[in-house]
Amino acid sequence: MKVNVKTQESSMRLDVYLSQHMDGLSRSAVKKLIDENLIKVNNNIVAKAGTELKVGDQIEFELPQPVPTKAVAQDIPLNIVYQDEDLLVINKPQGMVVHPANGNYSGTLVNALLYRVKDLSSINGEMRPGIVHRLDKDTSGLMLVAKNNMAHQNLSKQISDKTCIREYQALLEGVLKQEKGEIVTHIGRDPHDRKKMAVLPNFEGREAISDFEVLRHYAHYTLVKFRLKTGRTHQIRVHAKYLGHPVVGDFTYNPHPDKFGLHGQLLHSYYIEFTHPRTGERMHFESDLPDYFNEVLQKLD
Repeated sequence: MKVNVKTQESSMRLDVYLSQHMDGLSRSAVKKLIDENLIKVNNNIVAKAGTELKVGDQIEFELPQPVPTKAVAQDIPLNIVYQDEDLLVINKPQGMVVHPANGNYSGTLVNALLYRVKDLSSINGEMRPGIVHRLDKDTSGLMLVAKNNMAHQNLSKQISDKTCIREYQALLEGVLKQEKGEIVTHIGRDPHDRKKMAVLPNFEGREAISDFEVLRHYAHYTLVKFRLKTGRTHQIRVHAKYLGHPVVGDFTYNPHPDKFGLHGQLLHSYYIEFTHPRTGERMHFESDLPDYFNEVLQKLD
């Protein structure tokens, strides 16, 4: 869509102008379009909502497709490790997105859950029913899913209180000199790339804490166990990079070329332990490393 700025409309902010001239387009919606590089002025992508317009300027923009407000059920294979009236433990495969979001409105874990589970908690809305915590698309392994709000609130509190134990195994580049330790940083959006997370200085971002322990050394790699004490976006992957030993196969945070023909990082949620929200029973589950992960370890052997 193209709009030409007329004489009497010059010296007006871009977001104000579009919100006044386009029905249903608010200033916040304009800012979102700018953030997604969908607005041009005189054929140049605009970076700021406050860009001042001049007489004769030509504004060109695209309106994104309508976003679904509710996830739909889909018959997608799902590995349910455990299920009762309150919760499920899922073994998520690498490559599966957890819930619908921009660019991924189908084929997600939520779509699969809606097909197989009658009731899911509603705390996180209709696009994320039942989702207590997440795994990245290319991280595999165990996840908790809540069937009702009581279970959801209880499990979320256990994660917040650090009484829910979540452990991962990861193959890292290089040989770690330290056998075990605790990583304490602050993580937030990378100021140079908003699609990435990064360790930030001066206590910016949110506190992120991970314990790590070496499980096995190889000639040029290290198999490491991580225990999460917080649950920040990409936390283990960012902390591995912070150590100077990024996760093998991590195409976002690992600058080294992939030598094994992988489709994502070798990071697996292999152990989870929690207190059942209704019975008070302490429960724990383990998941074997996926075949593609074990095949790489066998090559290193």
